[in-house]
Amino acid sequence: MTPDELIHGQAQELRRGTVVLACLALLEEPQYGYALLETLTGAGVAVDGNTLYPLLRRLEKQGLLTSEWNTDESRPRKFYRVSPLGSRVRAGLVREWRDLTASLARLTKDDA
Repeated sequence: MTPDELIHGQAQELRRGTVVLACLALLEEPQYGYALLETLTGAGVAVDGNTLYPLLRRLEKQGLLTSEWNTDESRPRKFYRVSPLGSRVRAGLVREWRDLTASLARLTKDDA
């Protein structure tokens, strides 16, 4: 494997956990899956539908999200929103993220 291939693979591993935090942050306002996918992509959080939709279902099953079908339009859409538990978990994850990035910044200060 080339260094670029290794970097790409490891970067995917790094991003995997950040998608949960990004979803919990963005879903303070209700959104349906495809709109969330576009918002994440626009913000530079690369994720595809085959990853996002199962993740949303898992987060809902864990009680971190709630969902509601909107049938007002011709095409029904399932809207997701962070639950009160999800808000508390998000706050904890944000603290963990900030601590982790500060630690990594100290460890890698000479690698920039």
